[in-house]
Amino acid sequence: MLFVKAMQFKIPRDNDKYQWTAHSVMKMRQYGLSAQRILRVVRAPHRKEEGIVKKTVAVMQPVSFKTDKEGKRTWGSEIWVMYQLKRIKNKELGIKDNNSKKNILNSQFSILNSASQKIRIISAWKYPGVSPKNNPVPEDILRELEDIV
Repeated sequence: MLFVKAMQFKIPRDNDKYQWTAHSVMKMRQYGLSAQRILRVVRAPHRKEEGIVKKTVAVMQPVSFKTDKEGKRTWGSEIWVMYQLKRIKNKELGIKDNNSKKNILNSQFSILNSASQKIRIISAWKYPGVSPKNNPVPEDILRELEDIV
């Protein structure tokens, strides 16, 4: 009798930097993607585009590269992640009133923008092939995203 060990899926937990939606967890399980793989796509994407939902970003990383004789890198499938930047409320940061927030922001020990934003992972999927390039993210938004991630 042949026994096949089912893949153990670990549900990712929300932390101070990332928030996971139920939809993204469901899609990760469907496509066999780990939380670490999703975070790697978010941190080091091969391509960034505007998401199909307002105020979202879609990032892509090939599953694996193949190099041809000329040295050109190609791939057969892609991993995509759609996420949204979410502002953290003052009370979540431990700031009670606006005056203390201004004092903290103006001090030499200021809170970075990345400390006041959270990345909400909305969805993740595998694309079987090479997807066409659509709407690239504008440069100013790319710089802001690089500061956060």
